[in-house]
Amino acid sequence: MRAGRLIVYLIAGLLFPIPPLYAQQPEWNSLIADANKAYAEHRYPEAEQLFSVALKQSETFDPADARLTTSLNNLAELYRQQARYTEAEPLYKRSLEISTNAHGPEDPANAPVMNNLGELYRSMGRYPEAEENFKRALAIRRNVYTERDPRVAISLNNLAQVYRLEGRYSEAEALFKESIDIREKLSGPDNPDLASLLNNLAGLYRLASRYAEADTLYQRALALQQKAFGPDNPEIALTLNNQAELYRSIGKFAEAQPLYERSLAIREKAYGPDDPRVTTAMNNLALDYRAEGRAIDAQTLFQRALNSREKTLGPNHPDLATPITNLADLYREQGRNEEAEALYNRAIDIRQKAFGPDNVDVAGSLMSLAELYRVEGNFVKVEPLYQRSLEIRRKALGPRHPAVAQNLNSLGVLCVAEKRYEEGESYFKQALDIRENTLGSGHRTVALTLTDLAQLYETEGKFTDAEPLYKRALTILEAVLGPDNIDVAVVLDGYARLLRQLNRAADAQGLEARADAIRARREPGGSKLPQG
Repeated sequence: MRAGRLIVYLIAGLLFPIPPLYAQQPEWNSLIADANKAYAEHRYPEAEQLFSVALKQSETFDPADARLTTSLNNLAELYRQQARYTEAEPLYKRSLEISTNAHGPEDPANAPVMNNLGELYRSMGRYPEAEENFKRALAIRRNVYTERDPRVAISLNNLAQVYRLEGRYSEAEALFKESIDIREKLSGPDNPDLASLLNNLAGLYRLASRYAEADTLYQRALALQQKAFGPDNPEIALTLNNQAELYRSIGKFAEAQPLYERSLAIREKAYGPDDPRVTTAMNNLALDYRAEGRAIDAQTLFQRALNSREKTLGPNHPDLATPITNLADLYREQGRNEEAEALYNRAIDIRQKAFGPDNVDVAGSLMSLAELYRVEGNFVKVEPLYQRSLEIRRKALGPRHPAVAQNLNSLGVLCVAEKRYEEGESYFKQALDIRENTLGSGHRTVALTLTDLAQLYETEGKFTDAEPLYKRALTILEAVLGPDNIDVAVVLDGYARLLRQLNRAADAQGLEARADAIRARREPGGSKLPQG
């Protein structure tokens, strides 16, 4: 579930507390306090009723009264958590208009509202609008507060998160680092408040295939939290989960599993079985079980996560789409294609209703359904889905985003399957150009496209063109994953097959022996190069 918190003036994305000036107003004060408590306990219908009554009461106050903007923001934040985005947006906008009229456009009181509106747009995949609001909040705070003010650090972090989603990794890294630097200078290098910022930078490094650097940051964050809070505090659960995600992404399933399990245990004890943070932990542990080949255990957890979210959020909340899609992926791998197709279509329907037909999350769901049809060999259905997803991503993210490269690479794979080799080569080259220029020449997905293009050349009998691509892909994967990763073995297999075509049997045997040795040492279930 997307993170949501109540507004505190020091922290973006939270509900506003009672303005101190009005602490002696018992009726409105009591309504907001009770509503905040209901919100924190996920009793959303009760919270909505209380916030609505508080808003109605605040409408009778002077338009410049801070209680009105507080009431508008808090009800909007509740709607955002319920994915009622069209109801939340006008409330945030009205709150911002009132605050701007009352205090002026550059007053720091506007910054929390801008941050919350930015969070809404980020939730909706409207990244340019999110970026605009986060930039405005940051500019105000830089102008008003000192360089070491924590509110500046928060705005830097929020803007960095949008840059990450937009595929602007170098810009995001600079902002994350500046935010961390402010916190360190403000509170020292051992303050546990650094942990969330370290987690965010580590997540960026994971996306950038900088796995060792990500692991170092996760370990530092975990050490800070354990020293400050002890080993079983809920604050630690997120870092444990994120470090486990890192290990799973590079095929270290045995190392990931105890971290996922510990994160889940901490959250269940702290929040109860149906809390969204608990269902997130369930879902991620299930992904690890699935990768290890433990299909029954994975299915059980995916279903539990889905049932809990339906119970807490209702049947049409967009946060259901993730466990639905993961369960569908498992069914696809088991050959339960009709069940998988029904689930994929349900995820598409949920996301389209929540976000509209041109949302980036919808594009991801279309890709998942297309992958099912590709595996079935139903190519007539695949290409329209790929193309629609590509159109959405180009429009929403720009033509050079890494997600666009995924679509292009997938179209290349489809063309090869249909023996449309010239088109396939063109798609692979477009994907490779984007990935090299946006992610860097040593990124893991560059190796994926190089391997796919090498296999195409091999199919066409262009063996001398294929060999340098296999070599380069192998070099990249060895650098980012280590020489004994199963993904390395996959490329070794392809390269060995090519060498046999070139009558270099001795060289091929050496690569095959190395690939076999990697598989003999690998964990159950293994790993494989990501699709697309």
